[in-house]
Amino acid sequence: MAGNDPVVSSVETWPAPPTLASSDPLPPMVIPVDKPAGPSSFRMVQMVRRALGIKKVGHAGTLDPFASGLLLICVGRAATRLVDRLMVGDKEYLATLQLGVATTTHDPEGEELARKPVTAEHYDALEEALTAFRGELMQSPPAFSAVKHQGKPLYAYARKGEMVVKPPRRVLIHELTVLELDRERQRLLLRICCSKGTYIRSLAHDLGAALGCGAHLTALRRLASGSFRVEEAVDGNALFDRERAAARLLAGSLSVAAVEARFPSLT
Repeated sequence: MAGNDPVVSSVETWPAPPTLASSDPLPPMVIPVDKPAGPSSFRMVQMVRRALGIKKVGHAGTLDPFASGLLLICVGRAATRLVDRLMVGDKEYLATLQLGVATTTHDPEGEELARKPVTAEHYDALEEALTAFRGELMQSPPAFSAVKHQGKPLYAYARKGEMVVKPPRRVLIHELTVLELDRERQRLLLRICCSKGTYIRSLAHDLGAALGCGAHLTALRRLASGSFRVEEAVDGNALFDRERAAARLLAGSLSVAAVEARFPSLT
């Protein structure tokens, strides 16, 4: 999800990687990773843990399996303590919307709820509709999200058919720009700069509802989180190469001191 649910993975035992001496403990670090579409954020954490032979690994801000882009992975106790503070910064995304189709999860992983034709009138109304979503919004978390209700994530209820509605939260949309409009495939590519806690799939659904034709998020790529950008990230596909993963991760890592120096307000 493109929300900001902090995750510090549970302790599991992985064998030490062959390229690292288990007797030489690694210092805590933050590793920007460019997650490919497909694996979950937790799967990326597992692969980092396996490659480096370290149990205490977490990430700062979940990306759904279908999403790609910047995932900040924290290795070691001192780094995982930074998770909450690393999540405070604004986010930047590229979001692809499919107009004319609404789904149960507001993304490609859900079931189709409704399908409507997309007409010239809908396209003509697009810019006015986008204007209403710029600036401060009150946004309710989607039913299929990790937001907790009575100690359980909302998706646990939704999977049983119980749709729990949580109070809306204040979010800020700093920028909402159309980069591409494909009328033939009825798709829309948006660049979105927003505050922590913004659900992009909810934004896609709500925009479709405002237009009257419905919409859902089909692809999402996180370009930035705070001052970290995906251009500086380790290619997440490299983690599937067990022989080279550790070296690639270490080469792209940042020390805790380096991270704190980039964010003086965090110290």
